[in-house]
This record gives sequence, structure tokens and C-alpha cells, in this order.
Amino acid sequence: MLKQHSDAAPDVAGEFRLLRRLDVREGETGAGGRVNTTIGVVVDVETSGLGADDVIVELALRRFRCDPDGLIVKIDRGYSWLEDPGRELPADIVRLTGITDADLAGQAIDDDTVVRLLSSADFVCAHNAAFDRGHIERRLPAAAGLNWACSCADIDWRASGFDGRSLGWLLAQAGFFHGAHRARDDVDAVIALLAHQLPSGGTALSEMLATARSPSWRFRAIGAAFELKDVLRGRGYRWDGEREPKCWWRDVPDARRTEEEWWLAGHIYSVDARPKALGPMIEKVTWRERYAPAPRPAGRP
Repeated sequence: MLKQHSDAAPDVAGEFRLLRRLDVREGETGAGGRVNTTIGVVVDVETSGLGADDVIVELALRRFRCDPDGLIVKIDRGYSWLEDPGRELPADIVRLTGITDADLAGQAIDDDTVVRLLSSADFVCAHNAAFDRGHIERRLPAAAGLNWACSCADIDWRASGFDGRSLGWLLAQAGFFHGAHRARDDVDAVIALLAHQLPSGGTALSEMLATARSPSWRFRAIGAAFELKDVLRGRGYRWDGEREPKCWWRDVPDARRTEEEWWLAGHIYSVDARPKALGPMIEKVTWRERYAPAPRPAGRP
């Protein structure tokens, strides 16, 4: 059964650490309260590759219920589906996931069930939400527009003493190992990480939800001089060449909005910077919009 306290691997005389096989079971966890609970669902997809035109070949999800303190009180059964992409898988994907063309032949995702389960939750979570949300919404448009959180980006793992943010490595630092690179196993790994108690005393889930529920601000540096592209990239801005006006953009937490406005005023929109606009375009972003895929250009599937 999933334990919801600090379950770090034992360190015996500083010489070795013991990892436990992850075992996330259906049912009540015995932790937390039963009032004002929230339903979350963790999702993970495996795809035919990492390109923009690659598609889902495996989708897994699992719902859970948590209390206001971020303690998981109940875990639902797990679901997973395979889907035939209609073309052969690249050899590196077969090696990575263990999924073969024979496994996928004739298989299909149960669209209605997936949409029903996702829509029944108060929020959806993935360890790389921008990747998973994009693939899910392109494959299942009826599941678009839900509240999303990211167990990778919405938790400051480094501040809590963790090294790196990859799912398997975080799980190992929490004292577990699992069968990585299959969607159903990665879903359980995320649930275990969300239940982990951080040095602050709260769970990783409570931190993730606090971050996800807070608004952020999307700064679009319209009219920035071409010569300042490296300055913007160094600040964490990314190029958006699909949406008009094409520009560099960055999401900033609510607490750092004023700081970003001053930075842009001094570096991008000063007279010496020769901008072609008076200032940035600033958009409020909630967890309903965050991690949503960019619109595909006209004529592209």
C-alpha cells in the first residue's frame, strides 16, 4: 500500500541505500480526512516518437482523491490502452518501451472512457504536462480545456533536496524503483511522488496544487529587436513562430510579475534597444490554459 510520509531509502553506515519496488494499490490509503476532498487523475502517454507528427501508442491513467492538506486518501484502479499507430515503430522506441508492432496491431484507445474519466476529475496531472496534454488534446479534442498540473514543473524538487527532475531518478531518491517507460508504471510513480512528504512538512501534492492553482503571467516580447534574441533566450524566453505576432515568450509566476516588467523595460523596450513596440503583451494564465498545446498552423493535422 502507498505510504504517505517520508519514505526515503535507508542509508546504512553511508555505504548503500535500499530501494523498494513500487506498489500502488487500489483503495483507501488510511491517511488524511474525508471532508472537502478533491479528485485528481494522473496520466501518461507513450508515443511513436518525439516529433510533432508522432502519435500516442499507449495511454494510462489513474484517479485518486485527496484532502485539503494534500494527503491522498483513496486510489482508484488503473487503466491503460494501447493503440495501433498504423505504421511501424522506430527501433529506439521499441527498445525504450518494450512495446512492439505486434503488441499494437488492431489495438485502439477507448475514447469515451478516457474522456469520461478525465472529465470526472477536478484536475489532471502528468510529469511532463506540456508533452502529455498536447498529445491527449490532439488525440481526444473532447478532453480539452481541463485544469492541468505538472509534477515536474510545479514542484521545486531541488529546494526540497532532490537532484534532477526526471521521474525515475526522483522516485529512486524517494526510496522506490519501478518499471520505467511504460505508461501505467509511470502513472503509479507520479502518484507515489505526489504522496511523498517534503522537508517542509507538506506533501509534494500540496506544493504542486498550490503552484498550479496560482495564476501566472505570459509575457510576449512583441517587437523585440532581432539582435536581442540571445538576451531573451538567456532569460528563459522561447520563440513562438506559429502564433501571430511571432515573438519570444515566457511564463512568470504571479510573485515575479513586477520584476519581469522592470527587466523588459530596461533590456528590451528601452530607447537604446530599438524596439518596434512600446511594451510586451501580458496574458493571465490559469491552470486551465497552462501547458495547453499551441494551435496547429492552418492546413496541418
